[in-house]
Amino acid sequence: MKLALLGIAAAFGGCAMTLQGAYAQQTEPVQGPAVPQIQIAQVPPTTPPVSPPATCTGAPDPYKNYACMDNYLGTSVADRFYNYYRLEWGESGPPTDPNALSSRKAGWDPAPETTPPMPFTDWPYGGTTALGGNRTGSVDSPLMVAIANTDVGKWMQDTGIQLYGWVDPGFNVSSNTVRKGGNAPVAYAYDPNTVQLDQAVVYLERTPDTIQSDHIDWGFRLSAIYGENYRYTTSYGLASYQLLKNNQQNGYDFPMIYGELYIPQVAEGLMLRLGRYISLPDIEAQLAPNNYMYTHSLTYAFDNYTNEGLQASLAVTPHIILQLGFNIGTEATVTNVGQTILNPSPGPQNLLNPGTRLLKDPGAQPSFTACARFDWNNGNDNFQPCMNGINNGQWGYNNLQWYGATYYHKFNDHWHISMESYYEYEDGVPNLNNPAVASGLAAGTTTTPFSILNFNQPGMAHCSNPNTLRCDAYAIGAVTYINYSPEPRDNFSFRPEIYYDPQGQRTGTAATYYEFTVGWQHWYSPQVEVRPEIGYYHSNGANAFNGGTRNFTLIGAGDVIWHF
Repeated sequence: MKLALLGIAAAFGGCAMTLQGAYAQQTEPVQGPAVPQIQIAQVPPTTPPVSPPATCTGAPDPYKNYACMDNYLGTSVADRFYNYYRLEWGESGPPTDPNALSSRKAGWDPAPETTPPMPFTDWPYGGTTALGGNRTGSVDSPLMVAIANTDVGKWMQDTGIQLYGWVDPGFNVSSNTVRKGGNAPVAYAYDPNTVQLDQAVVYLERTPDTIQSDHIDWGFRLSAIYGENYRYTTSYGLASYQLLKNNQQNGYDFPMIYGELYIPQVAEGLMLRLGRYISLPDIEAQLAPNNYMYTHSLTYAFDNYTNEGLQASLAVTPHIILQLGFNIGTEATVTNVGQTILNPSPGPQNLLNPGTRLLKDPGAQPSFTACARFDWNNGNDNFQPCMNGINNGQWGYNNLQWYGATYYHKFNDHWHISMESYYEYEDGVPNLNNPAVASGLAAGTTTTPFSILNFNQPGMAHCSNPNTLRCDAYAIGAVTYINYSPEPRDNFSFRPEIYYDPQGQRTGTAATYYEFTVGWQHWYSPQVEVRPEIGYYHSNGANAFNGGTRNFTLIGAGDVIWHF
């Protein structure tokens, strides 16, 4: 039955990821570069670089003569910071350094897309810095340009370390009126009719050079996020008191904290990543620049988001990448593994957990991830089957057993399509349709490990059999992005989606959901992007919106991403 349902979803296309705590229950992919990269000359590695003019002549214009860069920017940090924004305004990319090395490993397909206007250059995949397509220190950052002539800036350039980020305010206008969480289960527009700071993000990182093949290279990323969107990245046990104890409007998190080691001598390159990272694979991600649209699909909103562990990515050939990871579950911290808490209501009256102690998070346990990535047609087609966070499937904070796939196809320089579909489940989920379980939970005599949480406890199930204490709960998601880019700084996306949640464990309401959203991404420069959109959502079989009073909603929304 499960496999048959997965086949139905795969035929439609679509997918995503998130965490239980985002709503009343409730993800690069490090999807290629998180922000625009410095444009690197597309020349064969064996071709010597072309030398620029030795001096800047005439009116300083780095787009015409790269040697004029310092003349144009000035000397002070403040002048350089401002002038770099001014330089790139109205452009579809930064000035090109003619002495730059190749941006692609020999024998690899070219990157199918560019940033702008897309949120990625390579088709998205997580768990690794892009194999065969990344140079160290290649992010186009006004802050790094501003400090380039300082002692600190020179040291960072020498070591390949970069500090950059973005600020992302957003808004929505909704047909819903319930103030707190009335737009749920729509993601990233939790409260209707509001303006908010979605996320302010800082990265400190060094990325391995995955184009060279003569030495082992290393990298790391330390990330911090602050804003309303922290509720979509929270991992139980890592500063999670903000969401699970206080349900704060804004909070902070550290969605990526990892180190990387790149070994080019193994096949076409082996990457090892250790730490906390975005789960695999997915079209969408929690970090704003990694997405076509401001809001997220429901498929993504109730999906896996982060893992902690070791992820290996091996390029068997330039067209085949295999990924195998060992972690401790989804949205789980290593400190929760094996940890127990006192049962606040032990004894036979506790129908679900009569013992004196409970596992703090049954989902925090040894797990594995296995994915494959196939490119063909000169990189214009990509298919990625994957299974993520696989263990015994016991109901936990967000212990999703995820099986799915993504597919991308580029028709030409203006059109491409992105599709994702998944089947996910948890076993042994408490049955809210059982009167004894429901009354015991309400009275506090029946407890779960998550009864100690004040807010955003993991979702329970509306099982078909009211006599059972627990049942297996599953969901099927399928989402497609149809994209049209008329010119280098604009892209239009149409997002149709179907999401099937028969036990209501993911969304809180057992229903079949349909969504149709249209969005426009416009880049004023490689550093400033706006994303207005309008979407219609419908829940078939139940009222899921506006606090459970409506079966549909219409939402207009948008944001501004300002990179630094």
